Parts: sequence; structure tokens; C-alpha cells
Amino acid sequence: MPVGRRHHLIVDCPDPAASARFWSALLGEPITYDDGDFVVVSADTTTSGLAFQRAPDHRAPTWPGPAVPQQMHLDVMVDDLAVATEAALALGATPRPGGDHVFADPAGHPFCLIPRPGWAPPIQN
Repeated sequence: MPVGRRHHLIVDCPDPAASARFWSALLGEPITYDDGDFVVVSADTTTSGLAFQRAPDHRAPTWPGPAVPQQMHLDVMVDDLAVATEAALALGATPRPGGDHVFADPAGHPFCLIPRPGWAPPIQN
């Protein structure tokens, strides 16, 4: 039984609005949320999508070169944060400093567990 479902892929950037405008135009999807520091591009306000998060000291990735790694993380929507936290830890996730419900997968990639938005159907039907 799944613990959660992908919500947004979060991309660090110096100017979330500029990044969102680019991807909105490229993908033909609207900007559906903008608080200045966090901007979402998705089909509509009840669909997961791409999100752009302000990172003031952002350095552009040099991928595939290793000098500056790729800078993205997943938000995973869950019905119950406590249950999902236990399940993620049992699967090998490790807590990360700097926020509640922030973890790393076994390879060290960050992800966040977030409460399921009201517009999304329950994870475990």
C-alpha cells in the first residue's frame, strides 16, 4: 500500500516568477500559485506540477559536471504525517535538519512529506 503520492517537483532558483514564466510558456500550463518566493506551474489549481522555490544563493547546476549538483526535491503528499514518517524511516529515509518532515532517500536526495491538500483524493482508497 503506498504511503504517499507525488505532489510537486520543487526546483531551486534565484527568481521563482521568471522560472515559472519560462516553464509555463514551454509547457503550455498556467501559473496557478505565486507567493513571491514559491510559484507553481500546473494544469490547474487541483493538479500537482512544477514548483519554483527561491534560493537566494543559488548557483546554477553544472550537470553533467560534478562541481554543482542538480537542485531539486520532491514533495510527497500523505494522509497522515506520523504514519508516513514511520513508513519512510522504515524504508531507509533519514531525517534532514532544517524543517519538519524533511528527509533524504537512501542515496541522499531530499524530499518532504506534506499533508494531502484538500483538493486531492485520499492516498489510501
